[in-house]
This record gives sequence, structure tokens and C-alpha cells, in this order.
Amino acid sequence: MKLSDFDFELPDELIATRPVRPRPSARLLVAEAGKVSDAHVRDIAQWLRAGDRLVLNDTKVIPARLFGHRTRAGEAGVTRAALEVTLLSPHAEGGWSALVKPLKKLKDGETVVFGAGLEARCEGRADGQARLSFNLEGEAFEAALNEAGAMPLPPYIAAKRAADARDKDDYQTVFAKTSGAVAAPTASLHFDTELLAALEAHGVQFTHVTLHVGAGTFLPVKVEDVTTHKMHAEWGEVSGEAAAEISATKAAGGRVIPVGTTALRLIESAARAGEIAPWRGETDIFIYPGFEFHVTDALMTNFHLPKSTLMMLVSALIGQDRLKEVYAHAIEEKYRFFSYGDSSLLFPED
Repeated sequence: MKLSDFDFELPDELIATRPVRPRPSARLLVAEAGKVSDAHVRDIAQWLRAGDRLVLNDTKVIPARLFGHRTRAGEAGVTRAALEVTLLSPHAEGGWSALVKPLKKLKDGETVVFGAGLEARCEGRADGQARLSFNLEGEAFEAALNEAGAMPLPPYIAAKRAADARDKDDYQTVFAKTSGAVAAPTASLHFDTELLAALEAHGVQFTHVTLHVGAGTFLPVKVEDVTTHKMHAEWGEVSGEAAAEISATKAAGGRVIPVGTTALRLIESAARAGEIAPWRGETDIFIYPGFEFHVTDALMTNFHLPKSTLMMLVSALIGQDRLKEVYAHAIEEKYRFFSYGDSSLLFPED
């Protein structure tokens, strides 16, 4: 299985740099057995039945991009260097892994001063990252981060424009609850409270799980034999209540449909024994063609980067030939791609 099997040509103008408004007005490509339909997210109830269950990732994106400075006293006097810090993932024992630009201007033991009273001490550096400890914790840390930080937009958007105040709303789901992600579960960005209420009235049920999406989701695959790729790890939790809800839906004949690849990866991590069970910890599950799904019946997801692990995941669910057909149709019909783009609802052909 080669990396080139998951490549395609995407016109640059199809990369979305802003979402459409209102959220459910995004387009929706629906792929069923032998059929592709063009619709909008607001129409999704047409393909859902009473008793189906949507699994939603309630992780909350933190404004993880910070701009600050460090000062240093030396023979030339006091010098000051501007630094850009992007938080990557929290450590269980406290502190964060972070990208620092330029890292060479920060030494172990030095302090970076940001706005809103927020400071971070460099506790160590390794593998191109810094380990930072902050002067604030809990709600105080979150409040300062919200004031001083900017949303860490995906690199393909950040290359086209800077993050701004709109992104703090646009890049957050309406049901975000548990802080810790540095990237959004983007398929969920298409839902607003009105659409959720309409689906509930239609008989669709919801289960919330948490997977803190890390910056590793944007890392490229660098090996030609994709089966040798090492996935990044992300922290997640499927509560006992969530596992029971999913089990009940399966037992009743309803369909379990994760909204986004993050929700899918999490529930399949919790179902490796064959059935869904409560689960908590880090997952580095890598889903590519040949993977056996135990819970997932369909998937709602945006359109993904060429040669990405997300393309491999979708291919595992609907098949490589079907995936190529879906993406060729999306490009032909000028769907908007990636995090702020349009969405799809994909049913396996069997």
C-alpha cells in the first residue's frame, strides 16, 4: 500500500480560508451504495433515521498560539527577543509541549512573557520542541490564554491569512466543553443549535465523547509504505454512559455515525475487543485499508489533505476506488476543502 495511492490534484482555489455562514449552509456530499448526492448540511436528516446516533467530539480548542518575548542579561546588557509559541499538548504531570520560533533564542530556565499576566518558563528542549511550565493554572490559565492567545489555524490556512477574532468563534463547535485541543474536530463545525434540535425532533440521538485533537493531525506521512507510518498519540475518553448509549443503539438496530475522524478514531479505540467499552487514555490508532470496524456504520467528515492519514481512514471505511470517485466528484462540483470547507456523509457500500 503506497502513499501515492492516496494522492490527488486539488486546485488551490478550493481550499477554504473562511467557513460559510450560517454553519449548516455548507454543502454536503452524500455517498451511498452506487450513488452520490449533492445537498447541504441542513438537509442531513433526509439520510438519517429515528434511532440513529451521531457521536460528537466535545473537545474545546484553546487559543494555543501565543506571542511573547524573553529578556536576557549579558555582556552587551539586557537583550530582548520576540518569540512565537504554539502549544501542542499538555503533560499529565503538568506543563505543555510547545513549538517555539525561533527555538534557538530560548534557553532552559528562561521565561517567556506574554500578555494578560501569562508567563512560561522553559524547563527543557528536545526534538525541536520546548517543555513549558506556566505561572497560572486552572481557570486563571484558561482566562489568560483566551485573552492573549490566537486560534492555531491549520498551516494551509495560516499560510494564506492570519488568525483573527472571528476564528475564536468559527474554529469552535457549538457544543465544545472540555478544553485541551489545538485543532478543531472540523466536521462538527457545521452544526448549530437549531440543526441539533431539528435532528433530535427527527429521532436522532447524540453521544458526546472527548478526543483532544493535537497538532500531529497535520503532520505529513513521510514513508512510501503507509503501513510503517507511526501515528501521533492523542488523549481521549469514552465515558461509561457514552459506551452504554452506543451499545444500546447497536442492539436496537440503529446506526452509529461518528461526526469527524476524531470521534471515529476514539470509539474504534474503545472497541478493539469487539464491542464498545468505557475507555480513557492516549490513542495512536492508525486506520487504513484492511482495518476492521466494530462500531462505525457511516461517517460525516470534511474533505482531507492528499496523502494524509485521514484519507487512509476514509478509504478504509468506503474503499479506495469509491474514495477516488467521491473526491473526483467533489473537485468537479467545486466543493470547498479542508477545515473550513464543506462536508460529506459516507456510507460503506455493504
